[in-house]
Amino acid sequence: MRIFLTGATGFIGSQILPQLLEAGHKVLGLSRSDAGAKQLAVLGAEAHRGDLDDPATLRSGASMSDAVIHCAFDHDFSRFVENCQKDKRNIEAMGEALAGSTRPLIITSGTGMGSRSPGELASEEVFDAANANPRKISEVTGAAVAAARGVNISYVRLPQVHDTRKQGLITPLIDLARAKGRVAYVGEGKGRWAAAHVSDVARLYKLAVERAESGARYHAVAEEGVPMRDIAEALGRSLKLPVVSLSRDEVADYFGWMAMFADLDVPASSALTQKKLGWKPVGRGLIADLDNLET
Repeated sequence: MRIFLTGATGFIGSQILPQLLEAGHKVLGLSRSDAGAKQLAVLGAEAHRGDLDDPATLRSGASMSDAVIHCAFDHDFSRFVENCQKDKRNIEAMGEALAGSTRPLIITSGTGMGSRSPGELASEEVFDAANANPRKISEVTGAAVAAARGVNISYVRLPQVHDTRKQGLITPLIDLARAKGRVAYVGEGKGRWAAAHVSDVARLYKLAVERAESGARYHAVAEEGVPMRDIAEALGRSLKLPVVSLSRDEVADYFGWMAMFADLDVPASSALTQKKLGWKPVGRGLIADLDNLET
């Protein structure tokens, strides 16, 4: 297949790209810069110039392809709600290009979309359109596009995706800890975050696009729930900073815009994903990567 890959030069996309090429697929990678285009060419992919702020460029990339993996997202979490709306516009644009065909579109979402209530193990079988997380708009839009335009849409839901360089929402926590001179968690630090190594996540995207099961939801989860206290203590070791517990009254002052994420309890399962796709995560665990941060 000729696969249009958004985020092709990004953290996850750059790991998906070689997986696709090694499987014999051709890749058309979205790039917003000359440097990105050159990077894609060196790796054996074709560059498609475009930008998340210009949905027409994503529409044109999708129109030239047999399948789409959409893993690009604006990760400025201080503008999270606005960026979720941007993702909506881009999904709609690509849906227009794929309308009435069987060409698959893989949309990226978060594992929290599969939870019915805080602390419940999120499942691939669950989606609550009333979820308070603004990222729900990606799946809501996907369902609307599938219904209105007959597009073959499925979803890969991400936890905290990590290696020793990046770790999802933990990466801004690291910057925050350095600025504050201490690593903090809330209360007893019992909130849990699901996690997976980036190499395992990349393999899952390849399997998902090859399977192309309309309406399927896959969880890229290796560890169902890593406690926030364990995460904080690992960061303390790597950053050589003290680790402290905060009361709820102190959360906003320390975490700022990240306060909405600070005490989330969002464990998730990938049991159905592993059964359906034969996907088995084998990468390093989150704490192991945090203990070996590239600083």
